[in-house]
Parts: sequence; structure tokens; C-alpha cells
Amino acid sequence: MRFASTRSPQLRLEMSAALVRGLAEDGGLYVPSEWPQLAPRSDPNDLPALAAELLQPFASGDPLEAELPALTREAFDFPAPLVGLDEARRLEVLELFHGPTAAFKDFGARFLAAALARHARASGRTLEVLVATSGDTGGAVAAAFHRRPGTEVIVLFPAGLVSPTQQQQLTCWGDNVHSFAVRGRFDDCQRLVKQAFADRELRARRELSSANSINLGRLLPQTVYYWAASLRIWQAHGQRAAFVIPSGNLGNATACVWARALGAPIGAIVLAHNRNRTVPDYLATGELQVRPSVATLSSAMDVGDPSNLERLRALHPDIDGLRAAVSAVSIDDDATRARIRRDFERYGRVWCPHSAVAAEAYARLPPAQTAANRWVLVATAHPAKFRETIEPIIGRTVPLPPSLTRLFERPASFQPLEPTLQALKQVL
Repeated sequence: MRFASTRSPQLRLEMSAALVRGLAEDGGLYVPSEWPQLAPRSDPNDLPALAAELLQPFASGDPLEAELPALTREAFDFPAPLVGLDEARRLEVLELFHGPTAAFKDFGARFLAAALARHARASGRTLEVLVATSGDTGGAVAAAFHRRPGTEVIVLFPAGLVSPTQQQQLTCWGDNVHSFAVRGRFDDCQRLVKQAFADRELRARRELSSANSINLGRLLPQTVYYWAASLRIWQAHGQRAAFVIPSGNLGNATACVWARALGAPIGAIVLAHNRNRTVPDYLATGELQVRPSVATLSSAMDVGDPSNLERLRALHPDIDGLRAAVSAVSIDDDATRARIRRDFERYGRVWCPHSAVAAEAYARLPPAQTAANRWVLVATAHPAKFRETIEPIIGRTVPLPPSLTRLFERPASFQPLEPTLQALKQVL
């Protein structure tokens, strides 16, 4: 199996090389060169075994192939439970926040860190990992790479545009993790990472990789929990699962689309966006107009130029084909607050702002569509990460899980950074 650039299909690499490079040399993103139809035999409740089986075809012939069982045991050592919310409506929640930084990105970040650490050990070179974050990615990557020999991590986050809890997660590590508050928005952070990869002089001097969802090593592991959830529903009910996914840079959504393309029993996929409506508008008009991101309550989804739209368009190059593959809706902050309050009163469920966007998107679906499917709301982060937002809405304290409590015991440290490639190069 090889992975091709979305922009130049002839540029192909094996799995290890694609993970290390992160971004293709032409600026494209790596995608599978073929789409095998998989039929896993592993128990969907055994995530490490299921992950090893599902990822094996992509690592075939690669140095990582023999390492897959160890990698997946390391990365998938916490659950991704399906929790019933409303049986009368056949509605469930996929909880992806039980990892060390209480966000879905722990799965992919831990797999990628384990894989790249093995590469660094084998090569004897220090690998510098760049990560742009709108809130959750940086914390998950920092935790996954912290104190791993042979790696240095540069975390770029938009100054003043992440929650206090998120900022603590981004800045409390030290050692081989270096955090920078960029004077700009997430799109500026993401642009800096892409510019660094395109800079030939910089790449000649340093071995760079990325831990954003532009890296294949983040996306492939994320397909596993969509396989697991859809297989559980198929085995229990004989129906395909339909998912509503909080969406920003589209990595998590792309993982679900990829899982379905590989044979997972998945039906409809709804992308739930906040006021950053580049994707909903693109699907509605057929004209792609990227724009500066807008700050919202669901800050990790504040993306005006989502990178992984390029992967979705590579799989579905025709706009009508993409419209058939996914739908998208935009939810504003007032509706997000109202949904947090309403579902707490109705179910006792406390949503993070991102998961609340998905819950509101589901509530707006036509009754005929909700009645025809078993639906899964994807809960991407623990609400305690946004307690400053959540607690005034529900009038209750949101307790910190033990994993976050431990992070608040660590001192924080970061530096300001201008949003220019020259400033980043000076840092490096």
C-alpha cells in the first residue's frame, strides 16, 4: 500500500515515510492510493485488536507493519463507549473524551507519537514536530510526545482564542514541548506550519513532521472508532449507523468518510459546523470561498480554511458526489447555548460546546430522516475543558476529570510569536 498526494497522484510514499513527511512536497495531503474493502473479525469492543487489524493493509510491506500490535495497544488504551441518550429516538452518543487530555484527538496523537518516536530512534535524528491548534490538537499532541526521546514539539496556538483550560493543556509541559501564542487566528497558525514545510532551506537543515490532521497518522487511527461504533450498532440492530460530527478542520469527519469508503456499515454523515460556515456554504452553492475564521464558543472548530476538505474533494471530486456523501449545517452561539441548557434539563447530559453543535444539528434534521436511521452524536471533548462557558449556562459546577486535574498541577510556560514564517524560523 502506498499513499499519494492529493495534488500529484504520482507522488507516492509508504506509510512510515508519509507519516514522517506529514505534508507532501507539492503541498498536497496524503491519501490511500487504493481503497480495500475490509471485513474485520476482531471484537469491536477490543479497540487495540480492531485497530491492528484495520490498519494492517495500510502498513503492508512497511517497517511499521510488525509494530502495529504494539502501537495500537499503546494508542488505544482507553475506551470509546457508545452511550444511550434517547432509545425512543434510537439516539446514542459516541464518547471520545476518555483519553489523557479529554478529547478525541488523543487517539490519533498517541498513535502518531508512538510511530514517529520509533522512526526517530531508528534514524538517530531529532524529529521536529510542528502542530497548529485551535484548542484540542495541541494538548493531545503535547501529551503524546512529552519526553519521547528524539522528538521536539512546537505548539502554535492563537493568542487569546482558546479556553483557559485548553491553554493550560497547551502550555504545561516543558522539556521537549515548546508552546507559542501566535498573534493571530488558527488559520495563521496552520499557514505557518504549511509554509515551514514548503521552505526548502528549512527542510534541508531540519527533519520536520506535522501532528495536525494533515498528517495521515492522525486520520487513519481515527477511522477505528467509527468502525467500532458502527459495527456494534450493526451487530445489535442490523442497521447502519448515521453520525453527526462536530467539524472544523474536517479531520474527524474525513476519518468517518474514509471508514465508510473502506466498508464500515455507516449511513448518513452530517457535518455540524459553528459560524465558520465555509463547508456548509460550499455544499449549498458549489463555490468554495475560504474566509478568515470567526471566534465562537466552540473554539476548536473555528476554521475558515479547513485543510481536510482537500481530502474529501479528492475522494468525491464532483460537487454532487460530495453532496451525496455528506451534508453540513451551521449553528450559531445562541443556538449552541440553548442546546446545552435544553439537553441538560431533558437528559441530564452536559455537552461541551462542540458536542452541543452536533446535538443542535441533529435536532434540526427532518423527522423522516431521524426516524429512518439509528443516529450517533459524536462527543469530541469533555465539558470540563469549557467549564467557564458551560457552568453559567447549566447553573452547576462541572467537575474536572482526574486527567485534567493532574495537568493543572503543572506550571505553564509559553512565548508570544508573530504570525510570520521568519519568526517561526527564528524559533526553530
